Amino acid sequence: MRPFSILFFKELRSFFLSPMAYVIMALFTFLNGWLFVSMVRAMQLQASQRSLIHNLFGSGWFWMGFLILFPLITMRLFADERKMGTIEGLLTAPVRTAEVVLAKYAAAVAVYLVLLLPVFAFFPLFRLVTGEAAAFQPGAVWGSLLGLSLIGAFHVSIGTLASSLTANPLIAAMLTFVFVMLHYFLGFLQNFGMVTGSVWSDAMSYFSTTEHMNVLAEGLIDSRPIVYYLTFSVLLLSMTHQVLESRKWRA
Repeated sequence: MRPFSILFFKELRSFFLSPMAYVIMALFTFLNGWLFVSMVRAMQLQASQRSLIHNLFGSGWFWMGFLILFPLITMRLFADERKMGTIEGLLTAPVRTAEVVLAKYAAAVAVYLVLLLPVFAFFPLFRLVTGEAAAFQPGAVWGSLLGLSLIGAFHVSIGTLASSLTANPLIAAMLTFVFVMLHYFLGFLQNFGMVTGSVWSDAMSYFSTTEHMNVLAEGLIDSRPIVYYLTFSVLLLSMTHQVLESRKWRA
């Protein structure tokens, strides 16, 4: 447990001591603050029946900024270690490979949650300023937080695997972005010439990030997306472990 905590806090320090962390946080918070204000104004003008949460998390602008986070958070996890030649020392130290993978992954997830929390601060601030409670319900806020936490944990695992495959952080970032975007657009295949209710359509909806968020943003906790994201996160971390183990034996 001690090696895990040492590696975990080392990764956190290395991220938050760099200017990039605060630039990412400022840009992501600014983008979502602007989007939040735009959603409020649109609801006032159009008398939208959708909740504020559905308008915010259903927006393509939100997902564009959201998906860019993961390459930036994860690209240096293992790629930097390989680039600087410190990965061999890390893997041959008296610490298990699983502890290295889990510590770096947990630190990246912690960074992601820190970046995400300011977005959810908008909702109580909105209620405090306006006194309007009808725009969203607490259950929907907690459901959305759960959904984005699960989706984020899964995407971080994609980035962790990508970073273990290359010594170039930029290539790791590109790989992460490509696979994150492919997964996101996979859920839209059900809209192209498929019969609603068919086996293929149902299968594609199971992979749909937006469908998962729509359900959770209603405050309905469905076990299927929870199992889906946790299972694939574990699978991708296991693959990362195998990549590093194979490198250890080659070293």
